[in-house]
Amino acid sequence: MSRLDVTEKIITAKVMKGLKWAEVAAKLNLSKEWVTAACLGQMALNAEQAKIIAEIFDLSDEDQKWLMVPPSKGTFTSAIPTDPLIYRFYEMINVYGSTIKQLIHEEFGDGIMSAIDFKMDLQRVADPMGDRVNIVLNGKFLPYKQF
Repeated sequence: MSRLDVTEKIITAKVMKGLKWAEVAAKLNLSKEWVTAACLGQMALNAEQAKIIAEIFDLSDEDQKWLMVPPSKGTFTSAIPTDPLIYRFYEMINVYGSTIKQLIHEEFGDGIMSAIDFKMDLQRVADPMGDRVNIVLNGKFLPYKQF
């Protein structure tokens, strides 16, 4: 048994039960973005959250324990993602990463945007030319310190 096995169980149960991530998140009173990441193995849940997720997805006590283990975050099976949707984000960073970096440095100085003190919001935006995906990434700026 591994965390990956638990993720597969969650995805299977989600499909079989016809659940939406927003419905699951509402039961935890957290964002759909964070809860989805947690269910996919990128965040650790606390005991209360793990119990709720275990109930929703009919997981065992052993599975529930795996939900609380801090994961290895951001792990891909290959250096360049092959899933078309994920690859497009990789492509966006390849094309616009240096632009984003320059603009952040110009606005804030030398530092990074935190992925720890971080929020994300994903919304569908109706558009007559075809619906749009609106993703807001909101991370705390962390300046490099001199020492």
